[in-house]
Amino acid sequence: MGDRLNLTWLFLSLLGPFLRRILRTRLATIQQKWTYKALPNSKNVVVVGGSFAGLELVKGLAARLPSGFRVTYIEKNSHMNFSFNFPRFSVVSGYEHTAFIPYDGLAKGAPAGLVTRVQGRVVDITDTHVRLASGDEIDYEYLIIATGSSQPLPVQVTSTELVPAVKELQSVQRLVADNQKIAVIGAGAVGVELVTDIKSFFPEKDVTLVHSRSQVLNSFGKRLHDHCMQVMNNELKVRVLLNERPQLPREKALLKQQTLKFSDGREEIFDLVIACTGQRPNSALLASYLPDAISKETSRILVKPTLQISAAADTVISNPRIFAIGDVAEHGGARMARAAEMQSWVVLDNIIDMVHNRLPSATYKPLMGIEGSIKLTLGKSRVVLYSHNDGAEILLPATSRRVDLDIARGWAHYGANIKQAAVTAELVAKSNL
Repeated sequence: MGDRLNLTWLFLSLLGPFLRRILRTRLATIQQKWTYKALPNSKNVVVVGGSFAGLELVKGLAARLPSGFRVTYIEKNSHMNFSFNFPRFSVVSGYEHTAFIPYDGLAKGAPAGLVTRVQGRVVDITDTHVRLASGDEIDYEYLIIATGSSQPLPVQVTSTELVPAVKELQSVQRLVADNQKIAVIGAGAVGVELVTDIKSFFPEKDVTLVHSRSQVLNSFGKRLHDHCMQVMNNELKVRVLLNERPQLPREKALLKQQTLKFSDGREEIFDLVIACTGQRPNSALLASYLPDAISKETSRILVKPTLQISAAADTVISNPRIFAIGDVAEHGGARMARAAEMQSWVVLDNIIDMVHNRLPSATYKPLMGIEGSIKLTLGKSRVVLYSHNDGAEILLPATSRRVDLDIARGWAHYGANIKQAAVTAELVAKSNL
């Protein structure tokens, strides 16, 4: 009962500011419908990245930008990749097409001319423009980099178009179904969810989780480690090997008939090895324009508390109109979607300040108890809610009966109807004929 009360109190502490922001946004939306005019010389607020961080900011800008400004968001993928569900949909078939959400509903109800989506990849930045791989250039008055980070399947797909992206998840499903002895390398959230799903939906398989640290989910507390180990070892019979870092071929995450060599010299052959490691921030687009804004240690973009880009102490950044949020930014907060959403609020408030000729006043102060909380699936019916703040850990085991992890809520959040997913299923089926 104590954990439940503590978690409830933690989220209630944010309820007031959250409700005030919702009310403020709704009032701004109503006012904007009556006052906004699309002008031919409107200045661009450009958001690079159409995932969790970037889309929250686009939604906020669509509600609050005044006449004379418009928002353009640039994303390489044709559909929003709802990667939260990728581990589950890499194991269980029949739902993978629902993990790709159309962008069409994002600016539903916004005035005409306010929001524009561009499918493409930004490769370079100047003082006034972003340059796409196609050679096209888009001017900006304000620029927000929300490009996240990259990892191979099954964490992310490489295809930018809908049907081949769905087929990538299907290819992982076939590998999981067709192989008996499976090892997953890396015990972050994806690795833990993946092994527990494999063992839960295919209990006859021999599943091993290999991790380089002494604790699974090592960015969280020991209590979560202990709970996950109990479920994996005692209930699901997943073998967990800690403090092991077997060498794998670079740039390959799905390996068949792979031999792993462990620290005691023992070698073991696995039918399938899935690597869930190697996250790389997508910061290269700044490399030629402002290389000193990229951390040499982490490759993330350095930012001020206002989330404007920064640099090393002895370097002056000359463009205060560029911001960075989410996994690509060195912001000191959690690398979670909830943290990215709160960062988008800071940037939104600062851009609204600046378009009204005020100094940016909002600063990002991580609320780790909220932003660092996690809802982790541990197989088909087990879920754990976890949060830690100032040394205190909160852990709530729960159950879930939704094999699709309630993906319809994700669609609704981005203004889309899950019924549209049937069209995707038909396209994939036709492509297989």
